[in-house]
Amino acid sequence: MPSTMIEVRREYSEAEEVALIDAVHDAVVAGFQIPPQDKDVRLVVHAPHRFACSPRLNQPEYFTLVTIDCFAGRSIDAKRTLYTQLIANLKPFNIPADHVTILIRDHPTHNWGLRGGHPASDLDLGFNINV
Repeated sequence: MPSTMIEVRREYSEAEEVALIDAVHDAVVAGFQIPPQDKDVRLVVHAPHRFACSPRLNQPEYFTLVTIDCFAGRSIDAKRTLYTQLIANLKPFNIPADHVTILIRDHPTHNWGLRGGHPASDLDLGFNINV
């Protein structure tokens, strides 16, 4: 189950925040083929002066950083699908494609403690991480 964090530099309404979280999660589901109920997504809203970004951006208030910690094993094709889907899913929020940075951090399954403190490597996860 990936753990995802979305960091932004502007306020959204509560409904927009929920929709933003769902849009990012839907991209992770599509790219990594995880069960939709495996949802672990956080949204952090920074004051712009606390979240610097490139001065080359036309609309720096829309800079969005998506960080995904996940089990190692996803192929480059799965990651490409995730990247493409993520950009498409953020378009309705008027976030320019070149204002999104996506960072994937792959971790060995033995570095995740789940279901009562068991290494994920010892568990049947219910889905394939080698996609």
